[in-house]
Amino acid sequence: MTLRREVRYQIPQDREGATLLEFLVLRFPYFDREGWTAAIVAGQVRVNEAPAEPARVLAYRDVVEYFASEHPEPAVILDARVVFDDADLLVLDKPGNLPCHPGGRHFNHTLWALLKERHGLESPIFINRLDRETSGLVVVARHERAAKDLRAQFAGREVEKRYFALVEGHFPAEAHAVGCMEEDTASPVRKKRRFRSLAGASPAEFGRASERADTRFRLLAVHGPVSAVEARPLTGRQHQIRATFEALGHPVVGDKLYGVDATIFLRFCEGAMTDADRARLRLDRQALHATSLRFRHPRTRQPLTLDAPLPTDITDLVRRLDLIAASTP
Repeated sequence: MTLRREVRYQIPQDREGATLLEFLVLRFPYFDREGWTAAIVAGQVRVNEAPAEPARVLAYRDVVEYFASEHPEPAVILDARVVFDDADLLVLDKPGNLPCHPGGRHFNHTLWALLKERHGLESPIFINRLDRETSGLVVVARHERAAKDLRAQFAGREVEKRYFALVEGHFPAEAHAVGCMEEDTASPVRKKRRFRSLAGASPAEFGRASERADTRFRLLAVHGPVSAVEARPLTGRQHQIRATFEALGHPVVGDKLYGVDATIFLRFCEGAMTDADRARLRLDRQALHATSLRFRHPRTRQPLTLDAPLPTDITDLVRRLDLIAASTP
């Protein structure tokens, strides 16, 4: 079954006077002018519940409707392995190219849709979320009572989280990064954030840090030019692990946004990545995997330790790097 996706947007005052085509291209840039023109002509876009032309001038409070499920979505792996399942929660091992939530061109090709269609969850409650390209353990509550308890455990730093990452360069044996997450105003990418170290900062500076980020790292192995590192985040900020690795000078292998060259992300969005870009990335997606979670069951209060083995794309890359390193004089 394909879930029907209808996007409704009321025109704000500052968009009044724009044409329908101009508005759609700016507001939803995952299609270009030709793509949106085709959608409008095909009747997939309506204004105030009526068909409209691309040149229709929009007025304040007009309602634009877009039937997004008519468009094909990017290919993903729709195979999330069940790690734990009972009447209170569901824990899955998410593959590395599957978004958790609908967004952009992804709707049916999401873990959210998978939970509704295959696992019978009418309203999935995500307790933790992973980036689309990060694989590993995702916790979903089946009802609000379980969600409330699990959220409190995550917010109270009672959950032990461990990640496996492949990063560029030779990582030190151990590292402890304490700082804060901020908007990266120097980046041309609007969504990018940065980790700012607060090592040696005064208590007042710590107090001003709105998003404190604390991560411990441990070197696991070196594979030629790449290190395998365990990351244990003690806080849970968006992009915390990836941005911290970048700040430490060891970006995550395959990371288009926080990797060896942030301009690769711009070319990726434009569908203009080169073979040289792919070679520098080493992997089609970021080599970050949520390997382990330890928390209390929300009803029984018994400790749960859940693990997800490394996916084959990461283990295959490790083997290739080891073979290259072994054959190098």
